[in-house]
Amino acid sequence: MFLNVTNDEYECLILLILKIINQLYTVTMNNLSQLENTPVNIKIILAGLWTSVTLCYLYGDYFELYTPGKAQDLVNQSNLLDSPLKLLTASVVLAIPAVMVFLSLILKPVINRILNMVFGIFFTLVMLLIGVSSFSEWYLFYVFLAAVECIITILIVWYAWKWKKI
Repeated sequence: MFLNVTNDEYECLILLILKIINQLYTVTMNNLSQLENTPVNIKIILAGLWTSVTLCYLYGDYFELYTPGKAQDLVNQSNLLDSPLKLLTASVVLAIPAVMVFLSLILKPVINRILNMVFGIFFTLVMLLIGVSSFSEWYLFYVFLAAVECIITILIVWYAWKWKKI
């Protein structure tokens, strides 16, 4: 026996430890249940979702730079965005999610709802197309991000659709 402690004393010690653990658990759970769970305004939810999807778009484009030949193609100017018009078009399209972060916060509910549903559906379809056409070993990250982006834009459409009426 350790330190000349009897089996009964060990059992008492174990029971005491279990009782303390139970008390800590009970206090913690009671405190957690007392935390405020404030409902989040739909505009903030939509702005957060647009922020998330915008970051995913940026990560996807950034990670693509690490795929074989991509950096060299950029240097050789042999890539998808190989003209001023294509660059402008891509800039306009990719500005939409970034601007929707702000617009989701300030627009009146009716136009806000419509724009969120229209652009949410548009970007879901675009990312489905990109995800399906990107299946290759080096672009699995793109497929993954496209799936995440689709989930986020579907959530945008769903939240806008479910917007509570007064």
